[in-house]
Parts: sequence; structure tokens; C-alpha cells
Amino acid sequence: MTASGEALHMLLTSDVPGSALVLVEPDGSMSSAAHLEAIALLPGSFNPLHDGHRLLAAAAREQAGREVIFELSVTNVDKPPLIADEVTHRLAQFRGQARVLLSRAPRFVEKARLLPGSTFIVGWDTFTRLLEPRYYGDAEAMRAALAEIGGRGCRFLVAGRAQGSVFRTLADTPIPEAFTALFEPIPESRFRLDISSMALRDGL
Repeated sequence: MTASGEALHMLLTSDVPGSALVLVEPDGSMSSAAHLEAIALLPGSFNPLHDGHRLLAAAAREQAGREVIFELSVTNVDKPPLIADEVTHRLAQFRGQARVLLSRAPRFVEKARLLPGSTFIVGWDTFTRLLEPRYYGDAEAMRAALAEIGGRGCRFLVAGRAQGSVFRTLADTPIPEAFTALFEPIPESRFRLDISSMALRDGL
């Protein structure tokens, strides 16, 4: 097994959630990402990768003033874990273009524990879920998770997203006062592209 294959195998077979990070270079080589800190991370399923992801990364790089690394979690809160062939397929889309971080951290609080000081880049739909207690269990758990994320020096850049005929932005959703500093908008003038992976998969 190659070094890259061994790194992917260890990530996929780990029985400790959030325990491993593998950095994939544009040439496909893999290594431990233990040295990473205070990065800009664009999480997603990338099924498929599309221009919306690429342009959002470019806008966030300009705003944050740092490299943006794409992140693919091989585990998901609502779906079965990704198998090796599927991970390899999705990584192939980035070949020669960008670095990708593979993790076992589907939740942002887990990402913050692994990568303190980082900036997470999200769309409006993901941002709204961050403020919904049902995704945590209750409002107290939500506040505890957001407080931990902020306490680890992490924050969010939030891009607007079309919802029907309306373009929704950070300003459309009330944020608890204690957590307003966690979120910064990416202006529509800097990024807007009404496209989604689901629409591409459905041929729309």
C-alpha cells in the first residue's frame, strides 16, 4: 500500500470521531495535517465540485487574506460514512487545482477542536442550521457548541444564497447577541452564483 493509500485507510478505519486529519495536495499525495492551524476551510460534500465552490473559495481567500483549503468529512451526521472509492472519486475533481483536507469531523465544533483559530466558509443555508437548536438537541447545547467554537478562536464567513426568488444573506437571520462576532458576511458584490450540487446532479 502506498503512503497515500495508507493515510486514507487509517482515516477511514479510525474508530475515534474527529481523530484524524489527512491533507491531500493538488498532485494527489497525502500526509498528516497535524501541523495545520488557523486556516480558512470550505467544507462540503463536493458531489460534484462546481464553479460555485471555486468562486466562493476565491472570494473568501480575498476577504480572509489566507489560503482556502477545501474540506471533505468522510463521516456525516445523517448519512453513512464514505467508502474509499467514493472518497477517491471526489478527490479526483481537485487534482491540479487545490488542497483538500479529509477529516472525520462532520460538526463544526469538532472541526474547531481539531483546527483552532480557523475560519469556516459556509453558505446561508448552513449558517441557518448552525442557529437551530434541533440540530444540537436543545438550545443549551447549541449555545455551548457556539461558545466553544468562539472560544477556540474560530469564526464563520457567510455567503448569501438564493432561496426561490429571494437572495438570503446573514442579515436575514437573527443571531443571539452573544454570538454575533462569530459571523461575518461575504458581500453579494463579492460572491453570488445561484448553483448547487443537487441541481447539477439532477441535470437542472
